[in-house]
Amino acid sequence: MKCLFGIYDQDAGEIRIGGEPVRIDSSRAALDLGIAMIHQELALAPDVTVAENIFMGNLPTVGGFVDFKKLNNMARDIIDEFGLPISPDMQVRNISVAYQQMVEIMKAYNRKADIICFDEPTAPLSDSEINILFGIIKKLKAQGKVIIYVSHRIKEIFELTDRVVVFKDGRLMAVKDTKETNSAELIRFMVGRDLGDIFNSLDRNDKIGDVVLGMENVTTDYIKNITLQIRAGEILGLAGLVGAGRTEVARAIFGADQVLSGGMKLKGEPFAPKSPRQAMDGGVALCPEDRRLEGLSLILTVRENSSLAILGSLCKAGFVDEGRERIFALESIDKFNIKTPGMEQKVFNLSGGNQQKVILARWMAMKPSVIIFDEPTKGIDVGAKSEIYNMICEVAKQGVAVILISSELPEVIGVSDRIIVLKDGRITAELPRGEATEQNVLSYAMIDEIKGEKEAV
Repeated sequence: MKCLFGIYDQDAGEIRIGGEPVRIDSSRAALDLGIAMIHQELALAPDVTVAENIFMGNLPTVGGFVDFKKLNNMARDIIDEFGLPISPDMQVRNISVAYQQMVEIMKAYNRKADIICFDEPTAPLSDSEINILFGIIKKLKAQGKVIIYVSHRIKEIFELTDRVVVFKDGRLMAVKDTKETNSAELIRFMVGRDLGDIFNSLDRNDKIGDVVLGMENVTTDYIKNITLQIRAGEILGLAGLVGAGRTEVARAIFGADQVLSGGMKLKGEPFAPKSPRQAMDGGVALCPEDRRLEGLSLILTVRENSSLAILGSLCKAGFVDEGRERIFALESIDKFNIKTPGMEQKVFNLSGGNQQKVILARWMAMKPSVIIFDEPTKGIDVGAKSEIYNMICEVAKQGVAVILISSELPEVIGVSDRIIVLKDGRITAELPRGEATEQNVLSYAMIDEIKGEKEAV
């Protein structure tokens, strides 16, 4: 898709549009050829309005000045077509990430391109917003547009597509008519085995140690009376629907949210971090949900990002010993199988899976007692997911207490030793892996709704 949109230049081969060979050497050239792209990472101007973003590069003018009344009316028509509760004159930075993604899609929609590329468009969207998006995509398809849709959510592939193209490590693995394949076959093309086999083959830790971290009736602005324990070498899964409080539990442990009442203990000692720095000093690490915004410095290299957590130990006379840092970076690339041209590659250019490995390499270098993985496989292909799962299990085998937060129920059930289910900032259930199924985890995650339905009946 990046070759098609002029971000990467092709080294060989040919691109044809309408049967004619074309050379796409810039995004401007792609747009002129009728190609639009909705990027996985947002490409918006946050300090201007929704309307200005939608019509970027094609603003209506009068007398040489932007006609804001006409602009807002035009934007309102598109917003209403999408059924979104946002205003054309709202600043983009002041709307949610989900709505920002919808603005990105409206921008491409407005360009009336003949070829529209969607790269993981549903990652930040709720179910209702996904339904709106799918309706728009189906409408575009009915208009004769060419839709290229990249997703790691296989369910979406079967709902939207006519044909499926499977890639692995930059190579074409298969082209199938959607109606002639199934999810199991697609996963085999991606990783060489079934998803169930991936979980069953994990080399799990069977030596669970003593309690490392305990929370007793911890309350913040977002969670209420959270009581839990996690032991050395254990993988504790946190499950729940969007807004259930999973990330907020992690933020309390990592010192990012103020604890209003209750308390925590780390290795038997009182633990009350006032900041992430204090949590890190205590041996707690967090791989955040938004790795690009909160987990990495995208303009720095693999070497610089991987060593951030231990720079102090790599210094000599107050300066970073680059020789030692380079040795550490090379060892990390090898140990964590980071696929990169070299340690001086900008992290921005790595795939999501390899960016996640850089974060893991950094945190493991500080030898944490507790490590939290918040949506560690978000936006990562199935093959890279398998690697991440094995790395998480390897971390547990080293005696680290692991907390895994995931929106994908098969993932949290398949990897965790024990699962805690949350709803509305409270714990509703605690289940060992052997008793956890998608059905009962989901029932505890929706316990109030299910109860309400039964009462209504």
